[in-house]
Amino acid sequence: MSDWVDVAAIGDFPAGSVRSVEVDGAQVAVFNVDGTCYAIEDVCPHDGGILTGGVVEGDVVVCPRHGARFCIRTGKVLAPPAYEDVVAFPVRIEAGVVQVRDERWD
Repeated sequence: MSDWVDVAAIGDFPAGSVRSVEVDGAQVAVFNVDGTCYAIEDVCPHDGGILTGGVVEGDVVVCPRHGARFCIRTGKVLAPPAYEDVVAFPVRIEAGVVQVRDERWD
């Protein structure tokens, strides 16, 4: 069973912010969208670029390399050149700390 990984204190993670963290060997982008935290894999499936440097438009992140778009809430691809979704991870707030876990290996 994978463990929950601390990302940041919720007070240090304001709405509109994003952080890249490692969770069980995977790079994960954690976004605070309007006060709710979401986590997706921080790798564009089109060419392996990171997503955390991309523009965030509401609940969408735009890959900074070639413009593929992904839903931050679900990981679904919304626009090419990517055609594969990114993995979405569960997020929780525990004792004031944002936590993420990778359930793929459970």
